[in-house]
Amino acid sequence: MFLSSLLFAAGLLVAETPDTLQAVTIVADKGVVVSRTDTLTLHADGASVGTLLRIPGLSLSDYGGLAGLKSVSLRGLGTAHTDIYLDGVRISNFQSGQSDLGMLPLENLGSTVIDYAQNSVSFRTARPVFGSSPVAGRVSVQGGSFRTLVPSARLDFRLSEGLALSAHAAGILSEGNFPYANTVRTGNDIKQVRGGIDLFGTMDRGEWQAKAYYNGSDRGTPGSLSWPSEDRQKDQNILVQGTLRQAFSDLYTLNLSAKGAYDKLFYHTAWGDSNYDFTDFQLNSSHTFRLRDWWGASLAADLERGTLKATGYEAARTAAILALATAIRLERFHADLALEYRGTFDKGAAGLHSLSPSLDLRYKLFPSLDLVAFGRRAFRAPTFNELYYPGYGNPALKPEDAWLTDVGIDWHRAAGKDWKLNAKLNYFFNSLKNKIISAPMPDDLNVWLPYNIGKVQAQGTDLSLAANYDNGSNSAGISLRYAWQSALDKTPDSYTFDQQIPYVARHTVVFAANMAKVDCFRLEALLNWRGGRFDASGEMPSWYTIDLSLIRYFNIRRLGRLGLSVAVRDLTDHRYELVRDYPMPGRSLHAGVEFKF
Repeated sequence: MFLSSLLFAAGLLVAETPDTLQAVTIVADKGVVVSRTDTLTLHADGASVGTLLRIPGLSLSDYGGLAGLKSVSLRGLGTAHTDIYLDGVRISNFQSGQSDLGMLPLENLGSTVIDYAQNSVSFRTARPVFGSSPVAGRVSVQGGSFRTLVPSARLDFRLSEGLALSAHAAGILSEGNFPYANTVRTGNDIKQVRGGIDLFGTMDRGEWQAKAYYNGSDRGTPGSLSWPSEDRQKDQNILVQGTLRQAFSDLYTLNLSAKGAYDKLFYHTAWGDSNYDFTDFQLNSSHTFRLRDWWGASLAADLERGTLKATGYEAARTAAILALATAIRLERFHADLALEYRGTFDKGAAGLHSLSPSLDLRYKLFPSLDLVAFGRRAFRAPTFNELYYPGYGNPALKPEDAWLTDVGIDWHRAAGKDWKLNAKLNYFFNSLKNKIISAPMPDDLNVWLPYNIGKVQAQGTDLSLAANYDNGSNSAGISLRYAWQSALDKTPDSYTFDQQIPYVARHTVVFAANMAKVDCFRLEALLNWRGGRFDASGEMPSWYTIDLSLIRYFNIRRLGRLGLSVAVRDLTDHRYELVRDYPMPGRSLHAGVEFKF
């Protein structure tokens, strides 16, 4: 059956619990359809950026501790190539190309979708769930190692049958210091406050959401083991955004989203202070036309304006995206074809133009076995820092040019009414040219500038096996995932030629198991092992972690549900580094209490 909104779904997420506000959230962007995704459920009592490490093809850069910068990349393409979304709207950063995941309201999120074809990670706010009362909520406090305290609260109000309001607030207070190699890593303290309001609405043949969000923090930046520092960083993030999906008929559906955001970063260092003030405005629209039961077409247009006022320089950028797509839905064969134009126009500079085709195919060979494939071209415009940073920027840079391809099989079967079995095997090949790297100037080897001389070829396989049981009262699941990635530097004359690019693990194993009883308990275990990582200094040690978490629920008559939780991360206290000379904290213990009503 043809889904009227399919042409704009980079991921399609369904509300967790049926309610008068049940709706779908469309992560809409560029009018391109994809179906190569992984979905993770996030729990308010244990959500963290590290949850994303359950995905073998994903690399997480973490500079250690709660205060450290955290960013992600997929399949060897780099952080700047990975788009981050919050409730269907892009989180942009033209300055550095990196979005710090630490600013997201993790305790208020319900799920995340990792999209390999669009190279994106999309987060979705948990929808309100109401019982007989029009008011629901959650209050929790967690604390543990490194003198960490994390209070949070959320209130949901059903204002009418088709309208709900949700307000949330949370804080992180942590001294952050942890032992490492007979010393103590100091300067990891953080004070963070975040909160926001969401409105969820449904209407005849449509739904909408409006969001206002604030994040503020004051944190240390301790530097590396080789170059420790007493630097500090202050962040402020403010955004207001809205999304709308309206089907005017069986023929036509409109998707709209708009956003205004302000990000302020202040760095205090021994070398001087720096300010970065970035504003971002977006207007995104897509139009779906159902031409036949088996055939649809779409047109999408996005406009974004970003301005930066930084210590030492200023920059402004207007980005435009136009996309035309078509989809075919036959009984056993699905095909999606799109052509995307992207224009990037910086103040005082010539425009950058790119044209990207994409093709996504799925063929049902047997009732339980699908063959899948996709191919897509992708461009990444240079960041403001790469172009304009005083003493470093190179205004002549070209966009990075990448081809993404993937072929695979997807086996899925229901065993009885309670069991679901799934197995996937995918091979991917990504080729990136005009990679932006830093190199010495020919006439002065002491001055480094960014150049378009880099090439990367990344290929690999992803294998996943999963079995899940759910009879409505009890549930359990087990999964094993393995990924092999060969992401090689193919830059001519590079001193790392034919070597694995930094921090991409050649081998990844993820084992996860969970068991739960409704209104009683939930137990989860996770083993994560990664090996074959390199950086500019050579091969890095393999690392593994074992995480355990348990929450016990107690129903309090007529009042709500009380939950007591305990979690152990890095159970064996294995000391490792995701970024060289920035050690991770080691074993930590966290306990919490949560009350839902």
